[in-house]
Amino acid sequence: MTEQPTTTNPGRTDLATITYVHGAGPATDTSTPAAAPALGGKTEEERAAVVESARQVLEGRVTSAPVTLTKESADFDAFDDRPLIPAWMKSGEGVAMYAGVAYRARVRAYRRWVRRQRTDRGHAAQFKRGSRRIGDWVKGFEGIQLQAVGHQAHIAAKEARAAARTARFTPALMKNKKTAALQAADRTQTVAMKAIAEHKKLKSNRRRAYSLRIGAAYGPPVAALSAGYLQAGWFGASAGAMATFAGGAFAGRHPISEETDWSADWRSLGDGDPMTAPMLDSVFRAAKVIGSDESLRIVQMPMLDSRGAWSAVIDLPPGIAAKKAMRAAPEIASALGVEEAQVNMAKSKEKGSRAGRLEIYVAKELPFTEDAAPGPLLAHEGATNFWGPISIGPDVRGLARTISVVERSGLVGGEPGAGKSASGNTILIAAALDPRVRLALADGKAGGDLTPFEAMAVAFEGNADPEAFLDMLDGYVIPDMKRRYAFLKKINRRKVTEELANKYPDILGQLLLWVDELMYYTTDDELGKKITKRLRNIVSRGRAAGIITFCATQKPGSDVVDTSLRDLLSIRWALRCTTPEASDTILGKGAAAAGFSAKTIESEMRGAGFLWAEGSNPYLVRADYYSDDEVELLAERAVELRRAAGTLPDAPKTLADLLRDQGDEHARVLAVLVDVFAAFDQEAKAADEAAEVDWLPGTVLVDSLKAAGLEVTPEKLARLVVRTPDEKKKQTWQDSSSALNGYPLAAVLRTAQTKYSLSA
Repeated sequence: MTEQPTTTNPGRTDLATITYVHGAGPATDTSTPAAAPALGGKTEEERAAVVESARQVLEGRVTSAPVTLTKESADFDAFDDRPLIPAWMKSGEGVAMYAGVAYRARVRAYRRWVRRQRTDRGHAAQFKRGSRRIGDWVKGFEGIQLQAVGHQAHIAAKEARAAARTARFTPALMKNKKTAALQAADRTQTVAMKAIAEHKKLKSNRRRAYSLRIGAAYGPPVAALSAGYLQAGWFGASAGAMATFAGGAFAGRHPISEETDWSADWRSLGDGDPMTAPMLDSVFRAAKVIGSDESLRIVQMPMLDSRGAWSAVIDLPPGIAAKKAMRAAPEIASALGVEEAQVNMAKSKEKGSRAGRLEIYVAKELPFTEDAAPGPLLAHEGATNFWGPISIGPDVRGLARTISVVERSGLVGGEPGAGKSASGNTILIAAALDPRVRLALADGKAGGDLTPFEAMAVAFEGNADPEAFLDMLDGYVIPDMKRRYAFLKKINRRKVTEELANKYPDILGQLLLWVDELMYYTTDDELGKKITKRLRNIVSRGRAAGIITFCATQKPGSDVVDTSLRDLLSIRWALRCTTPEASDTILGKGAAAAGFSAKTIESEMRGAGFLWAEGSNPYLVRADYYSDDEVELLAERAVELRRAAGTLPDAPKTLADLLRDQGDEHARVLAVLVDVFAAFDQEAKAADEAAEVDWLPGTVLVDSLKAAGLEVTPEKLARLVVRTPDEKKKQTWQDSSSALNGYPLAAVLRTAQTKYSLSA
């Protein structure tokens, strides 16, 4: 305590030094002396006066003189009547200092509150914990007892029925056994009735207790919300919600290390629990990836992304490779409580990573089941660049994936309906929108999937005809490859680059050979081996010459795609397969065992598949989707780009045009005859779609030849177009009353095939 001099009395010169005590009030007796001499006096009387003076002060009969603070002279060490608060606290500086301390204290308290919200002491965590505790209390323990008694009643009733059946069918001649059986039936029936009655009683008690606890737990919140809404509308309902939240947070204010949870002992992502480091340890132990005494090292703590998926980067214990965990994907998915397709694991791609580092990504829901977003090429204006990256589609994390097909070849496989055609459109459309790329297309199922691209194809086979496909390879693709290599040798270059392709577009421009449903060509008994040999030659040698080959098939086994050809296809895209073995035929042997099996792709994940194009491991991706109308629209845009660039191939010539190109008089006659049949056939179809003109009178044909400037007599025409005896039979024509001599279309076509090896 601080010492303070007291007020002086005019009659005294020496004053006692005293200590003011908090709470001393104003003096009530003014006749008493204000102070006494100091204890340093030498007489007993002086000492007695000092003691008396102190007693008076302690009794509150003496006060200090008021302290006056002025601007010129202010003693900030002085005290007023509250000695524990310095006088300077009442000055402007003191008030400002006190207010600053209070503000800083409030800021620190707010920051501590914000930090606490992210821990298990936060209000949201408290409310969640309190809600769970209240829910567990409402459930109670009666259900366990009720289940046990119900089981006992079921067993007792079963035994009673068996005893009654035994008593019923025991012969009356066997009196002792009959009596014993009846007694056993009565006894078991009594026990069963008691068990059933007990079960009903417990069931009723449980229902009543459950209802009471529900009312006690959830009645007040409902009442608060309802009353608040009725009294003050939504503002009152908000106040009721806040009161409910406060009550739940109060119930969960004390966190404990282990809580009794009667609803589920195992925490999993499938139940909505957050991913934590202890959960990952438990999951990998349950999957037998790590031992019971081992644990993971968390490199990147589990995080929740904007899509609601969990991801983490972990290091496995020493001696355990990431491939072991990827092979245990089904067990890990089961331990996490999700579908296998929701779990995506891959070795870390970070520079300087290690073999035991693993990235794990768990989607919130089954991926690729939502509606596909519009393909990016719909919004792309202008031409694409097939030499650059090609957009394939999003992976399970929603990241856009691209591949490069330069000097590459590919295989797309999967079961029927897995989305091979839609997946292939991502590559076909990108190639079509680059006017520099030439297309050679073969549709092995003749289903019309490649029809939108027919107008821009330099070679097209759409009838699933192995002979026509072999002719396309021998007549265009392989000769084109030979010309490319001859030109490269001439200009002293080893392979085609984008610079060379732009410099010599007519010779070295990229060529995409797309074969849909390859099995219809390679499994042909007569031509299958020849086609396989040609394709192997094109794939192995064509990549450096700018020829890119893609094959799509439903079953890429060795009986469909010879291994000598399949192993040369560097890009593998495995859509949904029925067996892991079928998936391995696409991705390669051992891929399914390493955790990359297209068998795990669900039927709802249409268009999804494992793509092995770049990197050491396949990744799950869904192809950009383009509807039939969008494919038609993009194909029309591609045709316009090629027409503007002058790279649109000429339309295929008709039989009549091919005949005129022969430069022969007989060929010109046959060309006119083919045109006449086509004109009459078109006129007949205009009146009746089912009509077909395959025979015309000789007079009509001769008149048409004269109109075309060809003087051909009936005899000369008969010598040119040789007919069989059946074809020489006369027929009626339109409104004529008599039969006329004529020529069938088959005879004209046969003559063109015989003389010039040309067919329609």
